[in-house]
Amino acid sequence: QVQLVESGGGLAQAGGSLTLSCAASGNIYAINDMAWYRQAPGKQRELVALVTRSKSTNYADSAKGRFTITRDNAKKAVNLEMTSLQPADSAIYYCKMNLTWLNSAWGTLDYRNAELWGQGTSVTVSS
Repeated sequence: QVQLVESGGGLAQAGGSLTLSCAASGNIYAINDMAWYRQAPGKQRELVALVTRSKSTNYADSAKGRFTITRDNAKKAVNLEMTSLQPADSAIYYCKMNLTWLNSAWGTLDYRNAELWGQGTSVTVSS
């Protein structure tokens, strides 16, 4: 099956840095948008950063100038480099990819579009 797996979360001090990684596995044909979202306790999920297949990027205002999203098509991966971390950045970070995958369950090559989410990786920033 096709799935996303995140890594790189953990504990950091204010002003420190962390880099999150997300890799897709399975019969991936193409990946369009790759994005990172986050959700803090008691708050709604929010978009942190997004990168399109043409490598155009979009950042939340809170992330601009501090976070950098990059994609590696060969590795089917997306990274989020986070610097100058603040306690407000503490959250569960989720990777999302809009992709096309190949399904051969019925003996034919069937291309399907899907929006996939990772299981989340926790980031905690101490003051």
